[in-house]
Amino acid sequence: MHKIITRGWLWLSVVFTPLAAAQEVTIYLIRHGQTWFNQTGQVQGWSDSPLTAAGTAQAVAVGKALSGVSFRGAFSSDAGRARATALAILAENQRPPVPALTESADLREWGYGGYEGRDDADLWTPLYRSVNVPFAKDWSTWEAFTQKMTDEQMADAIARNDPTGSAEPYQAITARLKRGLLAVIQQTQARGGGNVLVVSHGSAIPTLLTLFVPDAYRGEAIGNGSLTILNYRDGQYSLGTVGDTHYLQHSQ
Repeated sequence: MHKIITRGWLWLSVVFTPLAAAQEVTIYLIRHGQTWFNQTGQVQGWSDSPLTAAGTAQAVAVGKALSGVSFRGAFSSDAGRARATALAILAENQRPPVPALTESADLREWGYGGYEGRDDADLWTPLYRSVNVPFAKDWSTWEAFTQKMTDEQMADAIARNDPTGSAEPYQAITARLKRGLLAVIQQTQARGGGNVLVVSHGSAIPTLLTLFVPDAYRGEAIGNGSLTILNYRDGQYSLGTVGDTHYLQHSQ
């Protein structure tokens, strides 16, 4: 099936106004499939690496699980790993017309600046050490770490520590992610509301949940290929499924 990719937000020049009471939007938030950097323990962020064979299988499994969902729109970050995951999902969809994919830089992962491509330990060890928690490559100490350091503190510490000065501070991350999701909602409402596919990243998705459903999100893991469902209706957000991966059991 032929897919048309529209690069960038075509409506960026539009001034955003508060979302009025309108059609309900159900957002299917997917984290991209496993990548080479995920497998090798390298910092990814705005940099990219291709999906592994397992990552491609995850994307196909998500597509099969959602094959009966009728999507009014489909969006991903402009990273290749998100694009490849979204296209694999849409290729499995059996509810035509399958929407074209729109890519947005606003849906990108956190920007880790000069740490990108380097070993995870280079970025995270100083932060873990600052709160007296050991960094573990298998992320087994992540929960203990996040009990002592908020996302805002993490992002701002990374930005301060980055010798290139190019890592994103928290305010910049949240501003663009909020702008990106609101644009998705507005575009979907313009098409009559309904279901929309959004493929993003392992730190971006938790940040979106923290921004829009802070009382419902409890820091659940957002693994590769996981499904999170966020609902919007009449100015209110509610959280459904969080980090669901049950359909991936036979994908690898």
